[in-house]
Amino acid sequence: MMKKSFITMMLLIYLTIQSNATETSTYTTRYDGIDLDEILSNDRLLTGYVNCLMDLGPCTADGKELKKNLPEAIENDCKKCTERQREGADRVCHYLIDNRPEEWTKLEEKYKSDGSYRAKYLASKEAKDEKASNVTNSSEDTNNVSTE
Repeated sequence: MMKKSFITMMLLIYLTIQSNATETSTYTTRYDGIDLDEILSNDRLLTGYVNCLMDLGPCTADGKELKKNLPEAIENDCKKCTERQREGADRVCHYLIDNRPEEWTKLEEKYKSDGSYRAKYLASKEAKDEKASNVTNSSEDTNNVSTE
């Protein structure tokens, strides 16, 4: 009887560990080597990915993987993303917000984003621009003082 309860306890511990490991695993890194510069600088490639995500065109293997994981990644703030994936996602999102806002809006609507990512990005961008402006003004003030 004691042996049976010990085995049951070990099984429960094992299942708990497996469950936790599954929850903290990351998305596949198989496509992490994709050249984002090439995609972002090529309208045809970028449009293909956007069309894939919007169900308006075919998907490449990496596009299918992205489409499959995107809703969960949005919902849990990219919890299962590796650092490289998080940086890449931010880079692509920033590019779309800055350069292709109509497509960004459509993607937000389709994936039921509440707009918080765009708001956070734009606020950080404004703060960064303001800081850069203050540094430039401070630098100009210093130059004006030294020439007087």
